[in-house]
Amino acid sequence: MTGPLRIVRLANFVSPVSGGLRTALHHLGAGYRAAGHLPVLVVPGRRRSDEWTPQGRVITLPGRVLPGSGGYRVLTGRRALARTLAELAPDRLEVSDRTTLRWTGAWARRHGVPSVMVSHESADGLLGARGLPSGLAHGLADRLNSRTARAYDTVVCTTEWAAAEFRRIGAGNLVQAPLGVDLEQMRPDRADPAVRARLAEPGQVLVVMCSRLSAEKRPERAIEALGRLRRRHRVPAVLAVAGEGPLRRRLERRARELRLPVRFLGHLADRTELAALLASADAAIAPGPVETFGLAALEALACGTPVAVSGSSALPRIVGPAGTAAAQDTADGFADALGRLLERPEADRRALARARAELFGWETAVASFLAAHKAAAERAEGRRP
Repeated sequence: MTGPLRIVRLANFVSPVSGGLRTALHHLGAGYRAAGHLPVLVVPGRRRSDEWTPQGRVITLPGRVLPGSGGYRVLTGRRALARTLAELAPDRLEVSDRTTLRWTGAWARRHGVPSVMVSHESADGLLGARGLPSGLAHGLADRLNSRTARAYDTVVCTTEWAAAEFRRIGAGNLVQAPLGVDLEQMRPDRADPAVRARLAEPGQVLVVMCSRLSAEKRPERAIEALGRLRRRHRVPAVLAVAGEGPLRRRLERRARELRLPVRFLGHLADRTELAALLASADAAIAPGPVETFGLAALEALACGTPVAVSGSSALPRIVGPAGTAAAQDTADGFADALGRLLERPEADRRALARARAELFGWETAVASFLAAHKAAAERAEGRRP
């Protein structure tokens, strides 16, 4: 097919305080639109809505809140969603949910619509994070991933780390496509002395964590690492936490018990405010062991702030020499990683962080995703109604 394509995108587990997934959906949609295509995003919400945005058309269908998720909603009404898909008549289908929306792969096949599933998480990692022994987690992940690979024409993974579990089952329809970072909005010159002064006193080191406060992200390790950094390394550090989630109250209690200077900022919806926070920090920490890409870590790098990351995740290959990987996913491991970052001359670590982020522009990411859709990355002439 030539000309613009209507690319209908479905996503679950998004909310007004979502982080990486919401950011990725926005930039991919805006990129598809800039290339001349017609992106439509369908997500769950409190009530139905239909609006035009910079990322294209966004349709919200009523979705149920997932218990214990801190506000995530899911599209559970198959008939309503199937009707919406039929009305939209997609040329391509892109699904960001490998579980509750897997049935849409069969819908696409019945209607002759090429389909893509984007794997934003690791089944291995999520099952392991819930306490399953590694052997059991691998076996269950293989079964789930086999069903997913059969359901869709193409499976997109954003890193080799994320793709490994699909390679293990011999998935022949696997494509690797990176995500990106907004290099214009996230910049070192966004640093704001007033922001820093609100969070840290003169002479203190400001560490930041931008993360959803949920179990799989392991946010408690950042708080415990702060304690080790202050005691073992004698670094007068404070921690600013940007994000919301079901663990917030527990984390606030833990910080009080340990008598640690932790500032909980909640979700920062204003991207300019987030950029100012990241650029004003001395270092960032990303303790999640199952991150498949880590947009928050990449945004910190773009702001010139190096990141200490989990060695168990995909992030060591993303941050490269601009960050450090914890030798172990423990408080001591992350404290040591932060300590190594802070030993570098400030100008060097900031320049290296920004240079690393510049390898991950959204233009490259959009082109890779459009290639997975077998859609033209250049601007198509004309638009369909």
